[in-house]
Amino acid sequence: MGHEDAAADARKWVTGWTGSAQGPYPAGSPLAQPDLRFAFPSPAQGARDQSFRLIVRPDLWGPRARLRLSNAFGTQPVRFAGVHVGLQLGGATLVAGSNRRVTFKGTDGVTLPPGESAWSDPVPLPFVDGLPPALLEGRKLAVSFHVEGDSGPMTWHAKALQMSYLTPPGAGAQGAREDELAFPFTSASWYFLDAVDMWMEAGTRLIVALGDSITDGSGSTLNGDDRWPDVLSRRLHAAFGQRVGIVNAGIGSNQVVGPASWSPWSPTAGGASAVERLERDVIGLSGVSTVIWLEGTNDFSRNGNASVEAVTAGFCEGVRRLRAALPGVRVLGATLVPALGSTAAAHGHREQDDKRRALNDFIRGAGLFDAVLDFEAVTLDEASGRMKEAFVPDGTVGGPGDGLHPNRAGYVAMAGSIDLGLLAP
Repeated sequence: MGHEDAAADARKWVTGWTGSAQGPYPAGSPLAQPDLRFAFPSPAQGARDQSFRLIVRPDLWGPRARLRLSNAFGTQPVRFAGVHVGLQLGGATLVAGSNRRVTFKGTDGVTLPPGESAWSDPVPLPFVDGLPPALLEGRKLAVSFHVEGDSGPMTWHAKALQMSYLTPPGAGAQGAREDELAFPFTSASWYFLDAVDMWMEAGTRLIVALGDSITDGSGSTLNGDDRWPDVLSRRLHAAFGQRVGIVNAGIGSNQVVGPASWSPWSPTAGGASAVERLERDVIGLSGVSTVIWLEGTNDFSRNGNASVEAVTAGFCEGVRRLRAALPGVRVLGATLVPALGSTAAAHGHREQDDKRRALNDFIRGAGLFDAVLDFEAVTLDEASGRMKEAFVPDGTVGGPGDGLHPNRAGYVAMAGSIDLGLLAP
């Protein structure tokens, strides 16, 4: 084996970013969303001959990347062309000279039938080579692409809490540009792109945070990257460098086992159940070694009305599927934070809290998980049974908060409570 072959064998693809596809726009629960009627006049028509510049923050950086585009929830084929990836400078402007053309099987684009996705060819990231990883941590990629013709219903991730940029309909292919003048419109959501892989050292370990809006980041800071997985990421990199990464597979309003019926033609805000989306959102990612699963609150809301037994059975089935598909994977269960007294519609009632406590007892005591992260312990006000008062005010759009979603202070406390020894390489 030659030196180059040995070097190639010492690396593997590891997912460095993900934004789980959840349904067709506009079904979902975005936060801080601008008015999109000028960018997308008709949700049924979707994008029309226009370009997207999506801003994403990789948790890992390698010398090469590949992108996964998805038409998972479309109802007609979508043609993507003019795909590029570069380093964001600010807004929709890129660092000069960083933008790189992305191909699919050697060609300029790809057509995805309904329900399909595709990985791009590897694309070199020359700005990564030679730089200490610490200088890239926190930097963001701009992934640009052109939708030729009409897309129809757009596969999206609603609650990005990250501004991305859009051209007007009919603007054509603008992704090769490094300035921002062609991208006047903004969106706090991601569209069509659901994963970015990095070419990493073979020993790199990936953690997937699977959950609902509390993992997706409701109540954190727009563009602030302070969801609890983001805070945990910074702790992990401070301790282990690039040997461990974490990606966020949270979806606002998602449930463990509900809804009973879901399709692109009759979607719900939270998408398909966590158990049903495991294949695409966890197993289908690259290099997964650990899953942290924090979920169940929405199952017990007035929208879900699930029994504790149904949710525990869902956890058992999900963990079984993960271990069957990913030999050696470690699955960590996280206890649910309190929501008693929440002002959020469908939440806050006593029955929900009773079920939450019962589920937490199961997570702690059933022996299903390889370890337990006790988020309830750091967020619960024992005297009131509610969330600690300091964790309630909303950090994203202001206001009093809803008593369901922690704010930045709450997410910092959650991530800070985790024993890094459980996640060490």
